[in-house]
Amino acid sequence: MSGRLVVCPTPIGNLEDVTLRVLAALREADLVACEDTRRTRVLLDRYGVAARLVSYHEHNERTRASELVERMRAGEVVALVSDAGMPLVSDPGYVVVRACVAAGLPVEVLPGPSAAITALVASGLPADDWHFAGFLPRKKGELWALLGEGGGTLVAFESPRRLPGTLALLASIDPSRAVAVCRELTKAHEEIVRGTAAELAERYEGKPPKGEIVLVLGPPADSSAPRDAAVDALRELVEAGARPRKAAAVVARLTGGSANDLYRSLTDSRDP
Repeated sequence: MSGRLVVCPTPIGNLEDVTLRVLAALREADLVACEDTRRTRVLLDRYGVAARLVSYHEHNERTRASELVERMRAGEVVALVSDAGMPLVSDPGYVVVRACVAAGLPVEVLPGPSAAITALVASGLPADDWHFAGFLPRKKGELWALLGEGGGTLVAFESPRRLPGTLALLASIDPSRAVAVCRELTKAHEEIVRGTAAELAERYEGKPPKGEIVLVLGPPADSSAPRDAAVDALRELVEAGARPRKAAAVVARLTGGSANDLYRSLTDSRDP
């Protein structure tokens, strides 16, 4: 068979979720590129798949991608897997897929498990208009800007340790926004907790959960809430003695808004 790349999603928790097509592809591949060879070996051993493994992760992605492309040019079939779920979706794989496209090599993508899709459906929140944000940003300003965006449902990965703080920030922006915390999906201790941002912020305050988390946020209950929260923060700084324009610049930097718009909103609210 001609050389090509086969992208193979793997179970996100329960090994029985692997598809027959993925197992067949792993058996037939000349080489399996994986994030962690030890973790992938557990899956392969479960189903009696004997395959040659090579590491492919964020630290060697560019070098390894070039090697894999040369193998495929020579006629080999390479299967790409990540530790869990679909490669490229917050996992390595983009570099080698782009390299294959540039080299004119076929890329076959097999369907399979996805933590983002599983959480979206399990959340009970609108699924007709949604977007995936990957891992939530660590910087507070970037996080504020993302949580304050309008539009549809937002799906994102978050660490258990950071979850209480993220929910507290969301509750300060839009306390009535619908939220679902999806924990340990497909595993023995799977848990879906639904409620408003305020309710879940209180539930997890000082009590980070354990396990892998997918956070699903429904459409903002009030599209003006993020802006109102930013103006309120600006007003508090000014009342505490800060100069309005400098304070507006600081709040804009933290929230991703416009300093001029915030300043105008502040001055307009003061007009009789």
